Amino acid sequence: MGNLRIRAKHQPFEVAALVTTPICGILLLALDVRPPSVQMSMPEPIQVGWEVALVVVGLGGLLGILWPGQLSTGLGVELASVLVLGTITGMYAVALVAVAGEQGVVAASLIAAVPAGSFWRAAQIAVDLRCLAKGHQCSTHRRVVGGVT
Repeated sequence: MGNLRIRAKHQPFEVAALVTTPICGILLLALDVRPPSVQMSMPEPIQVGWEVALVVVGLGGLLGILWPGQLSTGLGVELASVLVLGTITGMYAVALVAVAGEQGVVAASLIAAVPAGSFWRAAQIAVDLRCLAKGHQCSTHRRVVGGVT
């Protein structure tokens, strides 16, 4: 069996998104305000679920990144979180375009970068988990140890 090198777990844009999402979810819940596009395009229970999901996904994703135990468990938690993050931010982008039409395209395009990045990261994690399961060297992966690749 060769050396197994896993892609660095600390992706700065992913971490920034995961730190921001629970803050947004908590503010939406605490202030009891919602973007008009969400109010108009989603039924009330879906709106509340969307807000709660923002909190859970952000905290869950950070937990997966910082998981002190087995690497595969942390990657699995992170994978679930980024998949749901991609889904719920994609919902928002679609809601924005559905309500605002052409006026919302620019904002929705920027927001759509979050699901694109989330699904990209999910694919990376899936490859990492596959390599871990097979226990062989994957040359496209690297593990950052002590800041050195």
